[in-house]
Amino acid sequence: MATKPGKTWVAKKGVKNDGEVTVEQKWWLVDAKDQTLGRLATQVAMVIRGKTKPSFTPHVDTGDFVVVINSDQIQMSGKKWQEKLYYRHSRYFGGIKSLTAQEQKEKDSTFIVTEAVRGMLPKNKLSRNLIKKLKVYRGTEHPHARQKPEALTISR
Repeated sequence: MATKPGKTWVAKKGVKNDGEVTVEQKWWLVDAKDQTLGRLATQVAMVIRGKTKPSFTPHVDTGDFVVVINSDQIQMSGKKWQEKLYYRHSRYFGGIKSLTAQEQKEKDSTFIVTEAVRGMLPKNKLSRNLIKKLKVYRGTEHPHARQKPEALTISR
């Protein structure tokens, strides 16, 4: 039986085609200093999901790892530092707590970047694994030098 000429190629993780792995994951380094949070998060989410690669497949993890440094120097436009709220709940009645973006930045600035990227990923089982490929650090030091991350330029 002959193969059909319009057959679609689909990426498969861990499967070798002609001796070569179909999904190759790279490491990228992003400096968040003086970057706008939303613009940075959209581009990081696209790289983590794999939409920047020609081998993108929606149901397969084809994305790369991203290391974000200087998360404490991220910027937000307008009055978002005072008006944006981050909620958490203790699962007890009346256990809802909220922090402004400024308070959250002083407490843990990595949470702000992680939540912004998480909000731009699809809400499914695959995204729970994708968010693990994001590594966020407050300063310039990170433990991923052995992976030799390449600099990723984020357009403003």
